[in-house]
Amino acid sequence: MPVFFAPAPWHVSGMNREKLTDLTRRFTAAFNIGDLDGMVGFFAEDGLYVEFDGTRHEGRDAVRAAFVPHFAGEFGTIRFDEEDLFVDPDARKSMISWTCRIAQDGRSGGWRGLDILHFNEAGEITEKLTYAKARKVAFEKSG
Repeated sequence: MPVFFAPAPWHVSGMNREKLTDLTRRFTAAFNIGDLDGMVGFFAEDGLYVEFDGTRHEGRDAVRAAFVPHFAGEFGTIRFDEEDLFVDPDARKSMISWTCRIAQDGRSGGWRGLDILHFNEAGEITEKLTYAKARKVAFEKSG
């Protein structure tokens, strides 16, 4: 199935399970292919991103700034592999649990965590709340 990365906003008439699942997976896929503009485009203009340590980034420009180091490779190559996905169309929320895999300087590691995403009626992310099961990345030497 091809992935279509048209950023929000695009009108979602009546949020249903399939649309919410699709939005969540396309958002995650945009991150995984390194599409900063595509990923940030899913956020509402006043969207909120809360990191696992509680750091808050309010507004699309602040969200973009928070993710620039990730997309610039400052932390190595990062990928989020979906484990589970739960959606609540009535509340316009999804919860995606993942394994974050990271590789840098011949080392690889990762951690498990989840994002809770809140969407508005237009299908834009109004809140991205991240939770992680790690304080820092546990690296292992590759090869």
